[in-house]
Amino acid sequence: MPSYDRLDDLLDPASTVLLTVECQQGVVGPDSALPELARVARSSGALHNVARLVAAAHETGVQVIHAVAERRPDGRGANRNARLFRAAERLPVQQLTGSTAVRVAPPVEVAEQDFVVRRLHGLSPIHGTEVDALLRNLGCRTLIVSGVSANVSVPNAVFDAVNLGYTAVVPADAIAGVPADYTPALIRNTLALVATVATTDELLGCFGRARGRR
Repeated sequence: MPSYDRLDDLLDPASTVLLTVECQQGVVGPDSALPELARVARSSGALHNVARLVAAAHETGVQVIHAVAERRPDGRGANRNARLFRAAERLPVQQLTGSTAVRVAPPVEVAEQDFVVRRLHGLSPIHGTEVDALLRNLGCRTLIVSGVSANVSVPNAVFDAVNLGYTAVVPADAIAGVPADYTPALIRNTLALVATVATTDELLGCFGRARGRR
């Protein structure tokens, strides 16, 4: 884990953005289309830790962006070029625009100053969405990536952030995937090579020190 000094240098509230990935009712909520992922996200404490990070970001002045995946009822514009997309079309719960499934799930709170970015296609919450433009306009240098899933969208977000020149920070206990033991393997063997890996408590400590300096 990085030193507090290193984290403090990275997590200047003025240039840090917290991204929550697919923390939506139809993915991590009680009526999830992906019940195993929802169970792991909740039982591991990952969703609770996302909520803690969001609450602290709101208190500290760190910008929050919630990335939501959805589809039109007619499916227009959605990908069909991979097994994952074709399987999603057959799920009993659909992430339809305007439905409860695409609302950010409790206990994660959305504040008035937050951005909610919705995508209709692809695997990444950054590539092909307005997230990069928002980050640049916000003066972001460090992007904290949290949420689900460690199988697809989270690594996509981390790689995209790094490719676009941002410093990625991953709170290891605020992301989840399936099976549960896949996430630590992904962090150790992949994400740790390109991102700064920390714990939620370490990030909260940095946020607290930032509040104390104001």
